[in-house]
Amino acid sequence: LLDDAGLIRPARGYEIVVTVDALVAGVHFFPDDPPASIARKALAVNLSDLAAKGAKPEGFVLSLVLPSGWTEDWLAAFATGLASIASESGCPLIGGDTVSTSGPLMLSITAFGSVPAGRMVPRSGARPGDLVLVSGTIGDGALGLKVHGPDKPGWVSHLGEAQRAFLADRYLHPLPRLALAVGLQGHASAAMDVSDGLVGDLGKLLKASGVGAEIDLDAIPLSEAARAAIMADPALAELAWTGGDDYEILCTASEMEYPSLVAAAQAAGIALTRIGHVTDASGVAVYREGGRARGFARGSFAHF
Repeated sequence: LLDDAGLIRPARGYEIVVTVDALVAGVHFFPDDPPASIARKALAVNLSDLAAKGAKPEGFVLSLVLPSGWTEDWLAAFATGLASIASESGCPLIGGDTVSTSGPLMLSITAFGSVPAGRMVPRSGARPGDLVLVSGTIGDGALGLKVHGPDKPGWVSHLGEAQRAFLADRYLHPLPRLALAVGLQGHASAAMDVSDGLVGDLGKLLKASGVGAEIDLDAIPLSEAARAAIMADPALAELAWTGGDDYEILCTASEMEYPSLVAAAQAAGIALTRIGHVTDASGVAVYREGGRARGFARGSFAHF
């Protein structure tokens, strides 16, 4: 960085999309997580927001609050991890600030993306009759937190080594669905990323759009590792649906646009699964498992 501020100059006819996420040690990651993993996750969660809005990453700024006892080696590993994901995503670091604290490690990234004017995909565009879709697989991040954490529950021992590694990696290293951005921009009516849990985040999208939904829980895509965990402890299904840390894309599309959106996802190498449809019952989400309605005591991760 060679200047006091960064410059973003969008192409003619484009607008800037801005998103920010803050992460705190002991809340969003374990203090002893690898520094490169902390860095990757910090940028990835912002890139996930940009992808959900149909935006192309343009750059980011970082505020890094280092605790006492930090080392040059830790900072070098953090910088390596950050540079790696920045290069992979085409999202360069354009500014920031570093300070120290007597408290825990904290960092905040503000990321900038661009979209053609008027083409950002909002949460508020879902309409009755639209289909509800989700990318990838759900629940891996929440289950991975349990696998990776220090107090491992009993069901973890029922998983194979590869299954445990897969779930832990999904928690540590989210995969922002940037390749889906253009498809969302052209064909989705509403979208957001799944960060706090599918059930809770769907509620936010429905509220913003003033609509309801009917969801088939049996249709929600699960990885082989997540299925193995749920086989070991069936109660984990609820954690998968509500736990968060998925960073997949939840979106809606009309029946007419659905085939084109799925084709765009397939071309990008991303699975997109239909899990329900939008209704006119404002704010009401009906969930069915095995054909029977069910509710949730807790819909998502709570920040406060």
